[in-house]
Amino acid sequence: MAAVKEFEDMALFALHLLEKQVAVHASMKRGIERALLVIENDAKEQVGHYQSESGEFPAWAPLADSTEAEKARLGAPAGAPLLRHGGLYASFGHEVLSAEEGVAGSTDPTLVYHEFGTSKMPPRPVMGPAVFKNRDKIQAILGQALVEGILGGAAEPGSGDYFGGDITP
Repeated sequence: MAAVKEFEDMALFALHLLEKQVAVHASMKRGIERALLVIENDAKEQVGHYQSESGEFPAWAPLADSTEAEKARLGAPAGAPLLRHGGLYASFGHEVLSAEEGVAGSTDPTLVYHEFGTSKMPPRPVMGPAVFKNRDKIQAILGQALVEGILGGAAEPGSGDYFGGDITP
């Protein structure tokens, strides 16, 4: 157990708190990066594979016969929703905006139609389920990052599962 740290005056204590704030900020940015990578990887893994219901997100409906015929004409694999030429898969990415936020998603504008559906196409959500299925892992990653920032370094293996869940991205 760490010894209690004593400070000679309030200025040194204030400096210590500022150092902790900087350490927490840096650690949380690393945590956000890891959490976004979990979401991005899960989204990529969904492309080309039918997905079951996940929380409030519906199971993917089978592709229409006309869609399968068009995919066959283009040389795309049959029975592989959202997979035509690999562009959607390659378009996933993420960006850390700050120690508190980041964005994971796709630069392919068609993902919006897949995520929410249209009047002619049922939804085949990707991003929502990627977050929903990994919420415990995301919480554990961010919790671990917070603890490591407060402690000033990596927590020792086996020192505690502070927020539950596997934190391996």
